[in-house]
Amino acid sequence: METCPSGCTPAVRFCQKLNRLKTLDDDMMATSLKRCLSTLDLTLLGVGGMVGSGLYVLTGTVAKDIVGPAVIVSFIIAGLASLLAAFCYAEFGARIPKTGSAYMFTYVSVGEVWAFLIGWNVILENMIGGAAVARAWSGYLDSMFNHAIQNFTETHVMQWNVPFLAHYPDILAAGILVVASFFISFGVQVSSYLNHIFSTISMCVIIFILVFGFILAEPVNWSEKEGGFAPFGISGILAGSATCFYAFVGFDVIASSSEEAKNPQKSVPIATAISLGLAAAAYILVSTVLTLMVPWHTLDPNSALADAFFRRGYSWAGIIVAIGSICAMNTVLLCNLFSLPRIVYAMAEDGLFFSIFAQVNPLTKVPVNAILVFGILMATMALVFDLEALVQFLSIGTLLAYTFVAASVIVLRFQPDKTSSKGTASTSPNPSAGPSEAPSESQTINEDSGELKQYESFSDKLQLVERQASTEHRGVGQLKAYWEPYLGKLLGQCEPGEVVGHCVLTLIVSSVSLCAVVEFGTKQLHLPVWSFIMLLVIFSLAYVLSLTLIWLHEPQTSSKTFQVPLVPLTPAASILINIFLMMKLSYLTWIRFTVWIAIGLLVYFGYGIWHSKEGLRELQPKDMAARYVVLPSGSLVETVQSVQPDGQLDTSSHHTAPSTDPTSEEYTGNR
Repeated sequence: METCPSGCTPAVRFCQKLNRLKTLDDDMMATSLKRCLSTLDLTLLGVGGMVGSGLYVLTGTVAKDIVGPAVIVSFIIAGLASLLAAFCYAEFGARIPKTGSAYMFTYVSVGEVWAFLIGWNVILENMIGGAAVARAWSGYLDSMFNHAIQNFTETHVMQWNVPFLAHYPDILAAGILVVASFFISFGVQVSSYLNHIFSTISMCVIIFILVFGFILAEPVNWSEKEGGFAPFGISGILAGSATCFYAFVGFDVIASSSEEAKNPQKSVPIATAISLGLAAAAYILVSTVLTLMVPWHTLDPNSALADAFFRRGYSWAGIIVAIGSICAMNTVLLCNLFSLPRIVYAMAEDGLFFSIFAQVNPLTKVPVNAILVFGILMATMALVFDLEALVQFLSIGTLLAYTFVAASVIVLRFQPDKTSSKGTASTSPNPSAGPSEAPSESQTINEDSGELKQYESFSDKLQLVERQASTEHRGVGQLKAYWEPYLGKLLGQCEPGEVVGHCVLTLIVSSVSLCAVVEFGTKQLHLPVWSFIMLLVIFSLAYVLSLTLIWLHEPQTSSKTFQVPLVPLTPAASILINIFLMMKLSYLTWIRFTVWIAIGLLVYFGYGIWHSKEGLRELQPKDMAARYVVLPSGSLVETVQSVQPDGQLDTSSHHTAPSTDPTSEEYTGNR
């Protein structure tokens, strides 16, 4: 990010502080954590994070109340929509193998304050999600014993009737979280082994459900006599897809684990694809079996699978289903407790959160403080709070993270890599960043003019020569050569990636506006038909125009890691879907979200902005920057200049003597 000159106002300097980007080291594999996870480990983590209680509860609820047997189609649509977001996470997890997931991806591409808010929301999302699953685990196990634990607690311990609090303290739910946190603190391999055990049992139970369920299947349950395959029509299928979308939340645990993967460049994309495919297959096939075993309108939303086997006369199969459900919930608990401390650790490691959480145990190589503290906080939430009213809050944090990650993919794809003076690589997408690797047309001066030409490095001159040799070659983030005669005067003077950055912002704004008109235009806003259509056309054109302008620029094509296909179309579609789903959330969810964001801003401005390592980096003593001046004769002069903390170059520069000796020129270039 280009630092502000001395004449900038305090407001401009403050905004630049908020939007400073994380600088990444050259050695992306260096870490204080232990790299020991294989592709299989990551795959089972992803499956465990997605295939949980939703398989045993959500399928029956959506089939009975929203869509009917066409829940199969809803899961297919939801799986494809989730695949768009998964692609984006896979690219970042392979390209930036650091823990922190969406927080880290946002920090290196969008800016510091946005990254903090994403991380802040993901923390709450994992805490509520883990506590909710623990209470569901407790309730499911208690129901197998005829609610003996609940009755004993209400009779002999305590009960209360207070808003937002549970009717009784759920000691069992809190206990399982404390025990799980204790095991996870022993290291990533222990967590992986536990996840292997529970995931294997869960998948065996799913296979049993499919085999035995298809034997008991009766196609008549899809007939018109029972209401047909899609009794609620297309609208029901789409509404069901919006609900089923959240069944696939959990694949981000793979990206969160990339800093502990042996070979993240290959493992993260492969594990993401396989785990999402397995989860989608499980949801689709189990939904098929469930709606074929019994009529969809007679399903029990609370325990659809176990009840279906019981009604067909196989009550013993319900016990196997219950065991599978308990194991599936255990895997989700482990994934929540696995991801949450690592996001906290990443934020603390960057100085944006309290430094005590950045400490890594030298023996287990895991952030023990973060695991134990947030495990206890999660257990307290499960013990005391009634989480049913807060569960919907999970959606907004997840969708917001998906949106920022998708936007970051577009920004980084069209942004040339930068190299700092310290030899650290930065994937800064800021349009106002320093000179790019390939100079723009405005920086090119005719060699015959006799004027001096100045470049950041010797490689800049080489790239310029290559571009002059072939007019088709364009730098990353610059306008494609074919469109230069048509749009060169309008966009040619912009820095590489600058136009793309503005287009991404326009893309998000137009998506929000378009979804708001579709969702609220005819109902809450009561817009006339002509106004409704006009707004749809305007915002749709803005969306398409933004996509087109992005496509007209040169993307990065030389990456050795996985890249999202069809950029910018794929991440842009993900952004639109995520924003549309956010618009369908209740206003109470948005109120809670606003309150949590306000608390997060207090933490950031009270602590994070003052302890940010990127901020401290700006205050370090002077660095020396080398620049190369090309003389008309073709020789080089190396100019060594002091870089002030505010980014300005010291006027007292040391110049080396010009040399026309080819050997001297080669030596200077190799520096």
